[in-house]
Amino acid sequence: MNGEQRASRRKILQGAIGLAAVASTTIISRALAQQAAQQSGAQQGAARQAAPAGGNGNRPARGGNGNNSSDRVLPGTQVVLLGTRAGPGVDLKRAETATIIMVDGTPYLVDCGYGAVRNLVAADISASKINQIFFTHLHNDHTADLPALLTLQWTSGRTKPIDLYGPYGTADMVRAIVDYCKADVGIRTVDEGRKTNPADLYHGHDIEATATPLQIFKDERVTVSTAENTHYPEHSRSQMPYRSVGVRFDTKTRSVVISGDTNYSSNLVQLAKDADVFVCEIMEQSTRDRWLAQLKANPDLANHASVGRHVSETHSTPEDVGRMAAEAKVKLVVLNHQLTSAGTSAPLAPLLQAVRKYYSGEVILGQDLMMI
Repeated sequence: MNGEQRASRRKILQGAIGLAAVASTTIISRALAQQAAQQSGAQQGAARQAAPAGGNGNRPARGGNGNNSSDRVLPGTQVVLLGTRAGPGVDLKRAETATIIMVDGTPYLVDCGYGAVRNLVAADISASKINQIFFTHLHNDHTADLPALLTLQWTSGRTKPIDLYGPYGTADMVRAIVDYCKADVGIRTVDEGRKTNPADLYHGHDIEATATPLQIFKDERVTVSTAENTHYPEHSRSQMPYRSVGVRFDTKTRSVVISGDTNYSSNLVQLAKDADVFVCEIMEQSTRDRWLAQLKANPDLANHASVGRHVSETHSTPEDVGRMAAEAKVKLVVLNHQLTSAGTSAPLAPLLQAVRKYYSGEVILGQDLMMI
């Protein structure tokens, strides 16, 4: 497929995403997922084919209002990319960062950026089945849709508690969301006779950010571990209690690591050791070079806290991704949280070439609604 054909298919996908935002049926959502998978397959040419989430065949779960349950589930462990966009902001191509780890039909959510709730519906995954949420860190492009998810679970009739795990500040964030919905709860309690108090449902847990892998959750399906990454440089860490982590899921069938936002990290290499799937953020080298050029032109920005310094210091270039993947000996790399020039998608060839300078295994360029 030539460049013009790929561009045409991207336009078709963009149009479908716009329709999905206003559609009331899952038919359009499923068509969107199929188109996303077809386009991503054409772009990446990877040896392993990623499937669409929410397709017409077997599916992880059912979306909609969150009260339905699927009549069929996929056995084993799947990774569903709900959002692959990097950084705060909104566009019509991709949602902000959010990932589902589906284990024998049970979804575990990692991060919840803007667009995650809509893409849960598009992926045909029931929000009511999410009982655990994990956060790599608390930047708003990883948390923006959490108030919507929690409050919509409540209005859909949720009565089962949900636990949310993340670095320092997670428990406060959850309490703030409960405060945020007080008016809605007060109105619906009186006007609709609702009995469940959201404060009894949502439980936030601050986890310790450690240099070596730390188990933070375990049930009959999965063991979840974390380790601190390098998204916050030492000059920032020394002035605040907030931290950033990578997250690992070990199931009976697969091991999956979500890098979170990070520069090269030896802690993350240790966490990802021999993982089956390494979902790693990536920043185009040209994007980093552009920020570095701005810092060079204005030395004052380079010597003090600034957006430019943060972006250039705390994200992974393709070579960083390749180094970590090779050192950890992972089996598959999925490029996620793609930090590119504003309003563009990452071109595959330059990314792969730089990643494969160090890593010779399979690489997939992640797309929203891709299931791996």
